[in-house]
Amino acid sequence: MKMLKKYFSDYNKAGGIKDLLAIAFPMMISTACDGVMTFTDRLFLARVGSDQMNAAMGGGVSYQMLIFFFVGLTGYSTALVAQYYGAGKWTNSSKAAFQVILVTIVAWPVILLIKPFIASFFYTMNLPVGQVDFQVQYLNILVWGGFFGMLRQTLSFYFTGIGKTKVVMIATLTAMLVNVVLDYILIFGKFGFPVMGVRGAALATVAGGFAAMVILLIVYFGRFNRENFHVMKSFHFDWKIMKKLLHFGYPAGLEMLLNFIAFFFMIAMFQSRGESEATATTIMFNWDLVSFIPLLGIEIAVTSLVGRYMGAGRPQAAHRTAYSAIKTGLFYSLVILILFLSIPEILVRLFHPHIPSDTFEKAVPIAISMIRLASLYVLAQAVTIAMIGTLRGAGDTFYTMILSVLANWTFLPLLYVCFYIFNLSVPFGWFIIVVVYLIFCFFIYRRFHSEKWKKIVVIR
Repeated sequence: MKMLKKYFSDYNKAGGIKDLLAIAFPMMISTACDGVMTFTDRLFLARVGSDQMNAAMGGGVSYQMLIFFFVGLTGYSTALVAQYYGAGKWTNSSKAAFQVILVTIVAWPVILLIKPFIASFFYTMNLPVGQVDFQVQYLNILVWGGFFGMLRQTLSFYFTGIGKTKVVMIATLTAMLVNVVLDYILIFGKFGFPVMGVRGAALATVAGGFAAMVILLIVYFGRFNRENFHVMKSFHFDWKIMKKLLHFGYPAGLEMLLNFIAFFFMIAMFQSRGESEATATTIMFNWDLVSFIPLLGIEIAVTSLVGRYMGAGRPQAAHRTAYSAIKTGLFYSLVILILFLSIPEILVRLFHPHIPSDTFEKAVPIAISMIRLASLYVLAQAVTIAMIGTLRGAGDTFYTMILSVLANWTFLPLLYVCFYIFNLSVPFGWFIIVVVYLIFCFFIYRRFHSEKWKKIVVIR
């Protein structure tokens, strides 16, 4: 009872639970929908065959690696828009959004130019032979349709910054419905369509992103935005705002790029251990994604609220927001912890193929072990995302970049030694990653606790 009383003691204050959930709950739904889209792709493809499911995993990670520098860079606009919003400079919020749109327009052709090098690299990675061609097909379609998804993300950052997260939630729910329905039709060849497998999954993802983009554009040019944020007057290059976006956003972009390059190689190392190990790894990371991605909704909400309160000169409210996020995330993560420990085999067997497979059966005990190991850090994730969101919202992006990149690139030599020198098991390699993540959490806590982030000035 005392714990519950303490939990709700700051409920109605600025930065309290009520304040946080008004933004966080729609974002948790939104990010959960993104997770469902990815999960459904792989779940349906698992029915077709492990090679196509694993290809969607490898191709999806490769696509994220290509776009995530720009996603990280433009993602800082959530904090920038929020700080202008909190300071009462609403016109600058829409100007900041347009600078981000300009970055997105420039980014897409750059990604198209880089894509062939990534695709050709798949053939050198010792992946299962049946997986590689599917992986290239999946990546090609995602990249060519990627502009819709990137513009959707750009607009979402703006609406989150001004606290209109319900708009983002509606757009993402629409994207999920379009994606799941088209997954069923295109992957399995229903209603007269040919069986497309992994190509159908990629087309469904692109179509979902397009649908969400259209909804966000309609609201962006709507009456409320035109009258209150003067969006129609924002369509011009503003070097002062662009400079802030690049200065504070590039560390986040660089962090995401370097982390996903590390993640790309990490997945390749796991999948190179054999077909069963590749299948187990894909299943485990699917559940890890599903468990983690709603927490990203909390992180985005924290970044927005902290940015707003720092822009308004209220660092204590920003500090309270962080602790509200920690409390909320812990309640959610406790549920995930119980599921991972109590029913791991049920979670794994959801991915069984239509045709009985020795590869899948060998993967089951490996995946069960990895899911149980993941339960070691689910509670730490809730604490970490709250503190990272706070640091980013306040503009402390460089430190989080250094620490996050260092942690992710530490994985690679450790996995190399584990797999290729000592020939240890895949679950043992996963255990090493979990331990490194827990160490990373400790250092993020130390930075947050130092309160240096409260002294950073982003706007004047």
